[in-house]
Amino acid sequence: MRARKVPQEALAGLRDADWVDRSRRPYVRDGVAWVPVREGYPADGDLPERALYTGRGYHLIGEIAVLHGPAPTEAELAAIIAHCRPRGVIRVAGLAGEKRIPKIEVLSGTVGETVHREQGYTFHLNPAVVMFAQGNRTEKVRMAALVRPGERVADMFAGIGYFTVPAACSGAEVHAMELNRAAFEYLERNSIENHVEGRVRAEHGDCRNLLAGYYDRVIMGHFDAPGFLPAALAHVRRGSVLHVHSIGPAETEIRRHLQDAGRAGTITVHRVKKYAPRAWHMVQDVTIS
Repeated sequence: MRARKVPQEALAGLRDADWVDRSRRPYVRDGVAWVPVREGYPADGDLPERALYTGRGYHLIGEIAVLHGPAPTEAELAAIIAHCRPRGVIRVAGLAGEKRIPKIEVLSGTVGETVHREQGYTFHLNPAVVMFAQGNRTEKVRMAALVRPGERVADMFAGIGYFTVPAACSGAEVHAMELNRAAFEYLERNSIENHVEGRVRAEHGDCRNLLAGYYDRVIMGHFDAPGFLPAALAHVRRGSVLHVHSIGPAETEIRRHLQDAGRAGTITVHRVKKYAPRAWHMVQDVTIS
């Protein structure tokens, strides 16, 4: 792989660089990133292709490897450590309560705060304290592509900013709401880190009490989102779009809430990822008519 050597902190500034080969991922180690180079552009060297990893699935969030599901075997854990050399490895057993606090087990090394870079965005977080929707990567990309400059967007469950930051980078004015104090503090920090603090109004508290005025787009990135529709529907108008997340289909419940609110709309369903056997994480795009 032809690559250029750059400081890790410079990765975010390369999102629009012509020479970057976006079909491959950068290789980062010890604060240095080797960024794949497109044909026809100079490179600093050639890196050997990394061996294909076929072991236990995991997500790498910054320097922390995160596992879900049952505890790994010693061999599985050793294979993960050899493959990505993380600072620490944790297993997330679930999320507790409406604040979505991770229930974790430290399997190796140390955890604590880390910096995660994804598609040109930078996120500070502690994955042992706040959740990070790593599996929603394609949905984040889709949101960033759908948002238009100048839109007024409500992010009702903003977390650390995983939808807020891409939407604001696309030119939206984002009203970001988060109930978890730790996640809210990272939301504010990540807005500044990604230079969109001027387009983000972050508020700490229950989104049902914070919604104000009318929005062109409402992002409802929580599996209990259908139950929050009565509050959201009071702040939309014709042409507004709501992105309602759920586990499994929620069209029937959405249509009931639309009827109760005296609204009409079209519903388009997207599958995000497999959540469990016979269960999908889904997003219903509801366009108000």
